[in-house]
Amino acid sequence: MVEAADIVVVGGGPAGAALALALADLGPVPLVIDPRDADIASAQSRPLALSHASRLILDRLGVWTDLDSATPIARIHVSQQGGFGRVALTAAEAGLPALGYVVDYGQLYAALAQALAGRLPQALDVARVNAVRPGRDAARVELVLGGAEHAIAAKLVVVADGGALRDLGRVRKTDYRQEAVVGTVTSELPHGNVAYERFTANGPLALLPFGDRSALVWSCSPERARELSDLPDGGFLAQLHRCFGDRLGAFTSVGARSVHPLALKFVEDVAPPRTVLIGNAAQTLHPVAGQGFNLGLRDAWELAGEIARTSPEDPGSATMLSNYRARRRLDRLGGIGVTDLLVRLFSNDIAALRAARGAGLALLGCVAPARDFVVRRMIFGARG
Repeated sequence: MVEAADIVVVGGGPAGAALALALADLGPVPLVIDPRDADIASAQSRPLALSHASRLILDRLGVWTDLDSATPIARIHVSQQGGFGRVALTAAEAGLPALGYVVDYGQLYAALAQALAGRLPQALDVARVNAVRPGRDAARVELVLGGAEHAIAAKLVVVADGGALRDLGRVRKTDYRQEAVVGTVTSELPHGNVAYERFTANGPLALLPFGDRSALVWSCSPERARELSDLPDGGFLAQLHRCFGDRLGAFTSVGARSVHPLALKFVEDVAPPRTVLIGNAAQTLHPVAGQGFNLGLRDAWELAGEIARTSPEDPGSATMLSNYRARRRLDRLGGIGVTDLLVRLFSNDIAALRAARGAGLALLGCVAPARDFVVRRMIFGARG
């Protein structure tokens, strides 16, 4: 058992794995601790929306070519139920091959796990981390491996597992009183690689192209979510058609449905001494506009670059932590603020707001520079 390390990454999910691979390319070789079994995690089939910028990061890490089932998003159609105003954002207008992609989470996890196994043989599989304790000279990782307790002292500990640790700083929370009904559906008309974001009085409804199906993320009140989850397939599809409209014709089938509570949670200080929180460990966002995973991947990419630029010999130095905190501040707070604002502005049926939203969408649809600004921020973040 290793008792000391330069860098320890807690969490081998997409954000943690991306960071580890980026660090391996730049020089420092991290020790990765993942509480999940890679085979079980790889079998979790669910859609995940990636921006074009995330595709570029995965391409640089050498895993994009393994995601052969990625479905490109050529167009994003935004509208509101019961009100005027709509806007279409297109890859052609942005000069990009696609605005984003929808991939299978299990396939992405498997591709990253395979790359980690080939390039980072020090990874520790299925070890449970009980605590991370920041410190001036080193951070301490306390874990259980093979039934025995161990501790590792590291110059830098990166926490990338959002569910593993909850006591590494002040966490701000907002309960949106919404839950997401998630599944896949087929429709009478093909999706044509169009992603739909439709705002309703209960919450946003998103349909994303996913192979020959559409991935559904339907945000609504907890009571409505439970009602939709309990409906037979035919009744559920009828309710979906009533809310979404006729753009895809009739919905013909629905896969397994699951329900997930929605809230905003973020840590105020992502860089306590000798420690950094990235991805879901740093912030968990509402799924509106699909920003959460992409923000976490940018966390990983920029942290690797900052370590290489600032202090590869002492990766957890105060200078590196300060630089990283400042570098990520605008993008991170921008992503948090925009998604929170969208939820608050669009999850209601107030007549005056509905009219203002419609006017805003109509204006955005008519002004090309404004559309370009929105697209670049969605794809590349606040610093894009």
